Amino acid sequence: MDGDNSFSSEERDLSLEREHMKKVEAALFISGKFLSLKELVALTDINPILLRKLLEDLGDRYKDSAIEIVSKGDMWKMDVGAEYLGMVNRLATGSTEFTKAEQESLAIIAYKQPIKQSVLIKIRGNKGYDHIKKFVQLGLLHKKRAGHTWELSLRDEFYDYFHLHPQDSLPSNP
Repeated sequence: MDGDNSFSSEERDLSLEREHMKKVEAALFISGKFLSLKELVALTDINPILLRKLLEDLGDRYKDSAIEIVSKGDMWKMDVGAEYLGMVNRLATGSTEFTKAEQESLAIIAYKQPIKQSVLIKIRGNKGYDHIKKFVQLGLLHKKRAGHTWELSLRDEFYDYFHLHPQDSLPSNP
């Protein structure tokens, strides 16, 4: 026996699981945005099945905290609990998840919805296509065929994402 330096296989497994949990936690903390399972696997080198369990465990760990693990489909991020958003927003200078250009595109869609994609592209330029794709992937926008173009409108997930209420967040489009 090696004395104090020997570890049982259970102790090694527990230690490895704690190390994996720390990797996932660090990745979610620093990203400031939703990360897909694929991105998390690439960052942490953790098996996807184990990774899902760790994400669930991490969500449980933060359940009674000011921090929460938010999931949307196969994407996760660490966020501040709704009751602390006001305080945090006073400290924050901007969103790390969206570029200024993306924020501007989303603001136009939110204000003018429903808006035709072709109109948004005339206003924002060709980069608007990338912005729309990202917003649709995140579940923030609904795209509906309208002739040769698409009609864009906000989904309920937009309001959830930004912790808004549809009835009191945006003025009606004149």
